[in-house]
Amino acid sequence: MFLSSVGFSIVIMSVWPYLQKIDPTADASFLGWIIASYSIGQMVASPLFGVWSNYRPRREPLVVSTTISVAANCLYAYVHLPHSHNKYYMLTARALVGFGAGNVAVVRSYIAGATSLKERTSAMANTSACQAVGFILGPEHRVDDMGRQCKSINFEEESGGLDQDAEGNIDHVAVVAINVLFFVILFVFAVFETIATPLTMDMYSWTRKEAVFYNGIILSVVGIESVIVFMVVKTLSKKTGERAILHGGLLVVLVGFFILLPWGKKLPNIQWQEIKNNSIPRATSTEMLMPFWSLQALQLPSNHTAEPVGCPITQSWCLNTPMIYLAQYITSDILIGLGYPVCNVMSYTLYSKILGPKPQGVYMGWLTASGSGARILGPVFVSQIYTHLGPRWAFSLICGVVVVSLLLLEIVYKRLIAFSVRYGRMQEENC
Repeated sequence: MFLSSVGFSIVIMSVWPYLQKIDPTADASFLGWIIASYSIGQMVASPLFGVWSNYRPRREPLVVSTTISVAANCLYAYVHLPHSHNKYYMLTARALVGFGAGNVAVVRSYIAGATSLKERTSAMANTSACQAVGFILGPEHRVDDMGRQCKSINFEEESGGLDQDAEGNIDHVAVVAINVLFFVILFVFAVFETIATPLTMDMYSWTRKEAVFYNGIILSVVGIESVIVFMVVKTLSKKTGERAILHGGLLVVLVGFFILLPWGKKLPNIQWQEIKNNSIPRATSTEMLMPFWSLQALQLPSNHTAEPVGCPITQSWCLNTPMIYLAQYITSDILIGLGYPVCNVMSYTLYSKILGPKPQGVYMGWLTASGSGARILGPVFVSQIYTHLGPRWAFSLICGVVVVSLLLLEIVYKRLIAFSVRYGRMQEENC
């Protein structure tokens, strides 16, 4: 999990500049497909690896998936070498990296099967904080919800706590609800990580190098924030419960995206290179004309070899949408960096508890697949909406999606309880 996160964070902020450099024919819309290809691969692989881990030692899918990831990253490193169609090589490389990342389902299945209910939130948080990298070398035995070691796959019979039909008592409404919530959580974060580099290049006239560097710093700070959040969550969940923390995390994410809505009067600088035949678009104010006549633009060499910066005039919204101030962007990063890890760890902690003591490889595979589906739709959605309609529409729609997810959480709130708790209640009702 640690190595996977390192590899992902190294690449994600530089995809857009790298794509522009290796293939000038690629546009922002294709960037959405590049980002989504990772999740397409992960969505396909997750259920497969989940089934594999249910019937074979977990080391097997982990070794195979890691080997695929290494090979795919090597391909990604050399996609600049072909003389044509470079963007499609990058698309293939990212899809294969995502396929290798499908082992997340195996990781979560292992943790769910090797921890008691009391241990699980802490274990999930530790893993999310990248402190459980040695789990492959650990013992492969499984425990029930009370922490008792089980000697066989049909451990319900030996523990005496559950019967053969226990799986039939899983609350599938709760299972589906968590899958939907997890989809939304990954969807909004995919939007956030996809739009970061293009947004800052458009709004603040950053060059490719500056966008990668500054966003890399921001991502590092958010990562440190997330680790602290994971550690705090372990203690806080014992007092308030996972459901309340998940609710709070979604509210924080909602505020984070709401802050990103443009509201001022200042417009972003327009990218000078997009102006052809010395024509100037119609403007209604002096402020709208200023970006075209800035000293930076006038001092550029006549052959236009310098890298163009600013908001491309091909994005018509650049002429009438206020810029997002840097303070807004950083504040939003901080809030999303706080809310996302909370929602992430709480959702699959609740999920594992709802499923109960049965092998969870397949179910975890579907959870990861739902997250991958979100990572497919998120980048495509935001690249299309942002390019054609601008940040105001993009972030307003995201806020609407989060509000709907909060309503869903309210509806199913009482059903999001551990399998053993629910089964115990059913037994009491039968008695």
